[in-house]
Amino acid sequence: MNHNHHSIDACVRAALTDYFRELDGEQPSSIYDMVLKSVEKPMLEIVLKEAGGNQSLASQMLGINRNTLRKKLTEHQLL
Repeated sequence: MNHNHHSIDACVRAALTDYFRELDGEQPSSIYDMVLKSVEKPMLEIVLKEAGGNQSLASQMLGINRNTLRKKLTEHQLL
């Protein structure tokens, strides 16, 4: 599990490094929201798939309340 965490960390670092490199002098803005939106939807999709569509199990896997999961699924149009 620790190896996977480092792999995800490395991917995020590489993506952000590329993002800044490709700005070509442009001033970045709202990076925090951009990263969260980029990561959250695919994370929800994959965890829900791994949970067999079971939202209670998916919320446990994510460590969030089921109602919070439902809100996020709705926000990302995954329901």
